This record gives sequence, structure tokens and C-alpha cells, in this order.
Amino acid sequence: MSDLVLRGRGATGNPAGRFERLATIAERVDDDDDRPPRATELYRDTSKSILSYNDSPDVGMTVYLNAYRGCEHGCIYCYARPYHEYLGLSAGVDFESRIFVKENAAALLRRELSAKSWTPQPIGFSGVTDCYQPVERKLKLTRACLEVLAEFRNPVGIITKSHTVTRDIDVLRELASHSAAIVVLSITTLDDHLSGVMEPRASRPERRLDAVRQLAAAGIPVGVNVAPIVPGLTDHEIPAILKAAADRKAKVLNRVRDMRDGKLNDPNFGSRMSGEGPFAEAIHQVFDLHRRKLGLTKTHELSTAAFRHPPGPQPSLFD
Repeated sequence: MSDLVLRGRGATGNPAGRFERLATIAERVDDDDDRPPRATELYRDTSKSILSYNDSPDVGMTVYLNAYRGCEHGCIYCYARPYHEYLGLSAGVDFESRIFVKENAAALLRRELSAKSWTPQPIGFSGVTDCYQPVERKLKLTRACLEVLAEFRNPVGIITKSHTVTRDIDVLRELASHSAAIVVLSITTLDDHLSGVMEPRASRPERRLDAVRQLAAAGIPVGVNVAPIVPGLTDHEIPAILKAAADRKAKVLNRVRDMRDGKLNDPNFGSRMSGEGPFAEAIHQVFDLHRRKLGLTKTHELSTAAFRHPPGPQPSLFD
């Protein structure tokens, strides 16, 4: 495992992937080291399809679109990190700094929506990595895919930690006019410092709340995803984040084990996203109590009623 610590990244190291036989050990970087953080590298992803399907009861949709693999947001808790190991890379810093880009995402989406086999249904952006991570500001792959969805009037559900989603209010408003768009901002904590440690390159909490305000003002259905809830850490019991990270490690892990039948991870459908036991139940009760007090609803229904095939070339008989 590498001892390399990079400023501006969420991971504290770059361990070898589970399928690799060799590992690189980098020198430790002192706190006063003035070398710049590791630059982000982009790689072309030549995938032949853009939509992925799942039957998990733990996620809200069946179909998802991911224009990127890897995510610069660098959230330390991200469940997508192990996917990089299938590419021969590390789930650590590699996941945050080596981003695979599907440059033809919009063209692939158009082809799949035009196919006779396509059944109109909501598509989730992104499900694995954030569709509005920093590189999206330059590449605009997510916007290009939204423009395709707007042509077809196919519904989309977006979850993001980025204020950049407000850039696409015009397209989202068009989709929303057909009940075909909802945006959810993921807000883990309102503590700016804690957010900076856990999600170093995501928009700060106040910026995410501003995105909620802008989207709502534009008439676009918008919600907030209070997740992940890290027991003992994000419930604001800590006076100082760095001290808490050191002093509370055992408490956090023990509470996670309490909700996972003594384990740190639960791979089972139905329980892996929520946990079980008294601590999990207490979190559910607190959330539901305050949701009801504030008059907040849990979901917004998307509609496929307005789906259409836009005018264009005659599709192939083999689509």
C-alpha cells in the first residue's frame, strides 16, 4: 500500500488493486511539502453502449447512464471506488485522478433510445460516479445527453453534489414541462469543514443548497438526499473534524458493525443501503420525524407519457 498523501484528494493512499500482483510504494509526503497535488488524467473510454441495467431493490431506477468512470469529487466513502480495480488501477487516488471519458455518450444514447427494443422509462444520471464532476464543465457530456433526452422527452432522474447542474436549467426545465425530470442534491453534512474532508472536490454545502433554490425557482422538481449518514461522525457530535477523525474512529466503525450484523459491509439487496438494528432504526425515525414536520415528500413521480421518436433518419431494421 502506498503511503503517498496528496493535498486536494480524498483518498490518503493509492493501494494496489485486488487483482494486481505488483504494488508501487511511493515516498511519504510531509505536511509542509509544497509539491502540487496530482493532476487529473483523462482517458478515452470506447464503450459500445451507454445504458446499464440493474435489478437491485436498493436503488431508485432500473436504467442508468454513466458518461464517466472515476470521479474527481474524491468522496472518501464512495462505493464506486472498487470499480477502478477492474481496470487495473487503484481504488484510492487513481479513482479520483484517472478519469475515463465516454466521448460519444450522446450518440450512443440516441442510438439506444431509437432502437425498437427501447421501452420508455426513467434513466438515472449517474448511479456510479457524479455526472457533474469538475471535468463536465469542460466536456459537457452530461449536457449533451440531456439534450438527447429532451428530444425524445424521455424522463431522467439526476443525483449530484455539484452546483454545475444549474448550468443546464434550460434543458431540465424543458424536460420538467413533460414531468420528465427530477434533480436530487446529495448533502452529507452542512459542516463546510467536514464536507471539505469527506468530499474534497464536490461543491460546498451552501452551494448545493443554492442549486436547490435555483432549480426550485425554475420549476424543476428538486429534492435533497441526506446520505450517507455516518453514525458518530455526520450527526454533528464532533467539535473539531481532525480531532474527531482520530478520536472517533472506533466509535464510527463499531456503530457501522452494529447495523451490519457485526460486519463493516453488507452486500445483500434490501439491507445494504440502510442497515438494521437499533442505531439504524433511530436514524430512520429522526429522519422521518423531521421530514414530516417540515412538510417534505419522499419522491416525485416521473412520466413517460410524452415520450416520442424525434424526426430524423429511418432507423435500421437491425436496431
